[in-house]
Amino acid sequence: MAVPAAASVRDANRYRPPEVTGLVDLLDRQVRERPYARALVVTGERVQLSYRALASLADEVADRLGRAGLRRGDAVGLICANTAEFVVGLLGAARAGLVTAPLDPALPDSQLASRIAALGARAVLVDASGAGVGVGVGVGKLPVPVWPLRVDVSRAGTAAVVLAAGVCEMAQVAGAADELSDADALVLFTAGTTDRAKMVPLTHANVAASLRNICATYELGPDDATVAVMPFFHGHGLFAALLSSLASGGCVLLPERGRFSAGTFWDDMGAVDATWFTAVPAIHEILLDRSEREYPGPQAPPLKFVRSCSAPLNTATQRALERTFGAPLLSAYGMTESSHQATSEPLPQRGTLRQGSVGRPTGVEVRVVDRGGRPCPVGVEGEVWVQGPTVARGYLADGDESARTFVDGWLRTGDLGVLDEDGYLSLTGRIKNLINRGGEKISPEHVEDILAGCPGVAEAAVFAVPDAVYGQRVGAAVVLREPDGLDREEILRYCRAHLAPFEVPDHLELVTALPYTAKGGLDRKAVQVRYAPP
Repeated sequence: MAVPAAASVRDANRYRPPEVTGLVDLLDRQVRERPYARALVVTGERVQLSYRALASLADEVADRLGRAGLRRGDAVGLICANTAEFVVGLLGAARAGLVTAPLDPALPDSQLASRIAALGARAVLVDASGAGVGVGVGVGKLPVPVWPLRVDVSRAGTAAVVLAAGVCEMAQVAGAADELSDADALVLFTAGTTDRAKMVPLTHANVAASLRNICATYELGPDDATVAVMPFFHGHGLFAALLSSLASGGCVLLPERGRFSAGTFWDDMGAVDATWFTAVPAIHEILLDRSEREYPGPQAPPLKFVRSCSAPLNTATQRALERTFGAPLLSAYGMTESSHQATSEPLPQRGTLRQGSVGRPTGVEVRVVDRGGRPCPVGVEGEVWVQGPTVARGYLADGDESARTFVDGWLRTGDLGVLDEDGYLSLTGRIKNLINRGGEKISPEHVEDILAGCPGVAEAAVFAVPDAVYGQRVGAAVVLREPDGLDREEILRYCRAHLAPFEVPDHLELVTALPYTAKGGLDRKAVQVRYAPP
């Protein structure tokens, strides 16, 4: 697929793989070689924090956590937005030998308490700066000590850390923490409700392998900078934006109040001369819809590439983004259980971009297998399996689910896909999402991609509608780019021209917005509840 030339192309000889073994030494090379280079740009005043300053803050947090009585291998929760407090808390805990579980600050207190208890965390760090939503956590509702963390940053770039860490009692902690050791770096929760979210332990070795893969794929280095768009409590924002940037010596701007804002995005990008950014398709759609009045055009920083991950991106949006931003848009694929990235499209100078593909494996092995676990021939659909140094060992406190998902070192992703003759992976749907209409298996993701290509359609969600005759029929909720721009019959006419008859929606609703998860993916459960007829 032809794409616009990147505004600047890195000299391959300048790329240096990161020297990291995990979170503990993430900053070490930069502190040795470039101590005063900017690592973070923080607060509404866009103050620069150097690698030396960031490392000093992390060391101070590590010392205070140790003096509070925490032991190597203990688990701590971290409830912060994308703020300096998150970064300092994460790296400080790692330097103290602790295992950190980032948690979504927007979760209800009851869900936060349930996850902390299930993990067996010894304490929880929350953002006390007033800039992040973590400050609103109901302290009394959490089952362990809650320690406010604040990073005071001056306009001159000097910083001090305030951590009110009391003495942590050494009582035995219930939960899954006894399955952890100081070889572990993180516990990430998969997307889902409290009852369904699974705990994924990732070692420092998993983290290091993931960062090496991401940095190598995009040839990230000290000349690169980005804006943190995705939340750090999920792998997309944590690995792809924050940790890979710090491992490679780049810079990350943390938006004011620690949350993405489309209204300030391009000002933020210009403030750090950003060379790339990564986001989910829903945010790419927002930026594209607002680009006519907000994209600064020639005044925008020249981008090497734009990255999309965590959900399917329809090809019409991809082409429009490339035309608008003048940079290739690279689709990537990964899961929490694979320490985020498993495949990605390459930089244009390193390979070809293929429409509908999520690229080639990056440091892992990828198979597409049939129901018996046998590799499928090229071009034949099957389940995607992943194996390699980034894959987790299993789930905490869930042996049955671990046995189903992790088989002989392979991660069964639950995604459907095909591999081509050059090893490029194209995803075709989720096994559990398939709609069975009288024996015909229909991929909602495929129908959504067709709907999104209909002129005037902004986005779509496809779901199963119960049916007494066929078992299930196809339903769809569609958001229009302009109110009253299309009617249902015009959309269905387009579908009939581009879909098999059994794939055309039998039930179609025009809606103003679709629900999304905190991770940025379509919330299919909410879609089903809201739009499926009784």
